Amino acid sequence: MDMDTLNRFIFDNHPVRGEITRLEQTYQAILDNHNYPVAVQNLLGELLVATSLLTATLKFEGDIAVQLQGDGPLRLAVVNGNHHQQLRGVARVNGDIADNASLKDMVGNGYIVITITPKNGERYQGIVGLEKETLIGCIENYFMQSEQLPTRLFVKTGVYNNKPMAAGILLQVLPANENTEDSFDHLCALTETITNDELFKLTSDEILYRLYNQEQVRLFETENVTFKCGCSRQRFEDSLVTIPQNEIDKILKEDGGKIDILCDYCGKHYIFDEIDIAKMRNKQHVNYH
Repeated sequence: MDMDTLNRFIFDNHPVRGEITRLEQTYQAILDNHNYPVAVQNLLGELLVATSLLTATLKFEGDIAVQLQGDGPLRLAVVNGNHHQQLRGVARVNGDIADNASLKDMVGNGYIVITITPKNGERYQGIVGLEKETLIGCIENYFMQSEQLPTRLFVKTGVYNNKPMAAGILLQVLPANENTEDSFDHLCALTETITNDELFKLTSDEILYRLYNQEQVRLFETENVTFKCGCSRQRFEDSLVTIPQNEIDKILKEDGGKIDILCDYCGKHYIFDEIDIAKMRNKQHVNYH
């Protein structure tokens, strides 16, 4: 099975490109160490798939962050990715959220911020209001506003073989193609027939045959999708040395002589005691002078 993979494909008889991604271990890693409500788990799955598909549309090396924030009980949900299809994500919940909560129920008044940071070039940020009822509808709006290319996402979340699964298909009209509405609508209508079971169980080849067996489709090489946090002890050290010494001393006193920092993304603990803090301060002093 090609789980935790992404495949690009293109139609030879229509000016449309596509992508398929299915995420199991990557999705599970984001849910691990957190007791998210069911509705938040599903939303994170959708956000994860959407970010993977978005990242695959980038034509350069770099990073992308898709962030959902508002004034509801779900204050923040964010997924970060890069051109290597390395993803991580986290949510912050402050209040009760029902299993069947809608996007509006969870986020309240909010918006989506999509930040694209090329390795070489200028950073771009797009902000999309929550004008649609679903996260996917809002992200489709982003494509129309930013790229002005008709784009559809078909995303499913659920459980397969007793494991959480998130998967999706993206279809997008190729640039500089006019009068493609009929072709695009036809392919979207075919794609809408995919079921959760088919998207979770079938290989990419089988999905394309199931949906488009009357079309001419080329499937490209498989890319692996992985969870990668990127946290490190050094990063937390760099943050700690910016905190005034009196505040550090207060924390050390209140927490039994150590500072325990938890990474929200991967759940790893980083412990700093008084000796560690003293070494960091001394190193900073030497470097400064």
